Amino acid sequence: MRPRAEANPAGARVGVVVATRNRRADLARTLRRLSSACPDAPVTVVDNASSDGTADLVRSASPGAGVVELARNRGCAARNDGVAANPAPYIAFCDDDSWWEPGALERAAAAFDAHPRLGLVAAATFVGEDARPDPINEELAAGLGPAPRGLPGPRVLGFLACAAVVRREAFLDAGGFSDLLFFTHEEALLAQDLAALGWEACYLPQVRARHHPSADRPPSAWRRRLDLRNRVLVCWMRRPAERALAETARLARAGSREPAARRAVAGGDRGLPRALVQRRRLPPRVERDLRLLERR
Repeated sequence: MRPRAEANPAGARVGVVVATRNRRADLARTLRRLSSACPDAPVTVVDNASSDGTADLVRSASPGAGVVELARNRGCAARNDGVAANPAPYIAFCDDDSWWEPGALERAAAAFDAHPRLGLVAAATFVGEDARPDPINEELAAGLGPAPRGLPGPRVLGFLACAAVVRREAFLDAGGFSDLLFFTHEEALLAQDLAALGWEACYLPQVRARHHPSADRPPSAWRRRLDLRNRVLVCWMRRPAERALAETARLARAGSREPAARRAVAGGDRGLPRALVQRRRLPPRVERDLRLLERR
């Protein structure tokens, strides 16, 4: 790994971490958009073991950005390396096909400044050239109910990683993104861990992110397999045993009729020992909040 972190320009309060792998064209567009919309934000690109010259692109097209070159693809945990290399007290995440609208990071910083226990801001996400509201916006707006007194928005227990801003202290306190899950459900696990530690996560619709989904995406069967596997692993890592057993049984039943589920069962078997080593039951108040969301 060869990090190159830039000094924090003028003490910028929000830095940007972009994780990428083998999507030079998408990344180049995102860097241009960030440079225009967030010119004062220090940007760190984490190259997840690309083979297409991604790091060279960053150095030539965006010389002000820092770049961290990983020797292997760490999936979602690559963002942790970006946070380590970026000096700002608040960190906004992007994927290589997403970016932030002008003023978004300043609004997030103001919310963090005003609310010391706010650990994460979940942004409103708008998709494509016509800026269609992502359906997740409605789910986040409902959250765990109306915004309680003392918080800037409704409390949430989930978010999109490509449209979230974190307080560095809270992110490090919670251990960052899981190095077991690799892809999908890492947001749910981090949200649960932040809540368990007493950090709040809120949806702020005035903080806006743009997402133009890349045409170069992993196969849907691969995504489906990891989604099914990780749903079970997260349960074993944090939820009551009866809930984890029920999710495991549900996956096993699905495996009798769905190839992706059969592969997820095998992947879950390999990942389960590590999940159990990391098992840490959530406090009752967080478990109650999760059950409230599940009943909906």
